[in-house]
Amino acid sequence: MNSLLLHCRPGFEGEVCAEISEHAANLNVAGYAKAKPGSAYAEFICSEADGAERLMSGQRFDRLIFPRQWARGRFIELPESDRISVLLDALADYPVCGSLWLEVFDSNEGKELSNFCKKFEAPLRKALAKAGRLEEDVRKPRLLLTFRSGREVFLGLAESDNSAMWPMGIPRLKFPREAPSRSTLKLEEAWHHFIPRAEWDARLAPAMTAVDLGAAPGGWTWQLVNRHLKVIAVDNGPMAESLMDSGLVEHQRADGFVFRPRRPVDWMVCDIVEKPARTAALIETWLGEGLCREAVVNLKLPMKQRYAEVRRLLERIEDGLRERGVKVAIGCKQLYHDREEVTCHLRRL
Repeated sequence: MNSLLLHCRPGFEGEVCAEISEHAANLNVAGYAKAKPGSAYAEFICSEADGAERLMSGQRFDRLIFPRQWARGRFIELPESDRISVLLDALADYPVCGSLWLEVFDSNEGKELSNFCKKFEAPLRKALAKAGRLEEDVRKPRLLLTFRSGREVFLGLAESDNSAMWPMGIPRLKFPREAPSRSTLKLEEAWHHFIPRAEWDARLAPAMTAVDLGAAPGGWTWQLVNRHLKVIAVDNGPMAESLMDSGLVEHQRADGFVFRPRRPVDWMVCDIVEKPARTAALIETWLGEGLCREAVVNLKLPMKQRYAEVRRLLERIEDGLRERGVKVAIGCKQLYHDREEVTCHLRRL
């Protein structure tokens, strides 16, 4: 079990390799990363048998930026028939697991395998339980079977509290028909990722105030209004009439990079298409000057050296806030609904 498998958005395999290699070096875990462009996954091959386990135990998954899911284990081949017997034999040296997820990669090949996994899961789950290999217990590791094809699967393990919240790291969010744009799902996913669900009522409470920079037509504003927050929507473009009719939205036709609220607000959100360095400076201003308590902001990415650029920008924000004497918790993730961008969450402490 000396291999670490990491899912990602297709086209970001290089970023995953760079990121996990950096963390492995910091933890003195010897090995190398490899990936095929467009495959939607990468592997980190550890030189020592316990390398993958040490890497996972020393790194919080929710602090990783580009990986969507991870698991330690190995690939095995499966026959055309009686796959379950082969799997049971291969799992003999694995611990008893507390849950089971069947996964595929976010690729065309993966989509074709989805139906196979749906049909295969029930008989496999029954066989694992009968063999004493599966007991419903959150304290036990999760068994993650990632199928590269019907003939090849990665037998993986991950702790349920240190891996993705959803299979393959893909949330099953339903697009609300009332929302004016699909970008609304970006903000909803960000809340799921960065804010524990039990804290939503306190941190996204009715009558709180928010500013949405670059709001039109209102995808992110809709999420705030749906939580009954009072919103200043800043954009020179038009807002959806349904949002304006809510009585919770004040539309300011202004440049989002210039606008400042008359008094501090609880939330600032921003999904403006702009150079990431300029957006990072905006984040530093809003948090550093106490214009908001929490923020969710998207950073658009360059075409090359994307992980290096994100790390540079995060360090710049952290250094700038430290110089101001402001303590802020910062999280960053390429969410499923992101494309050429990452989402940052910041909260003043």
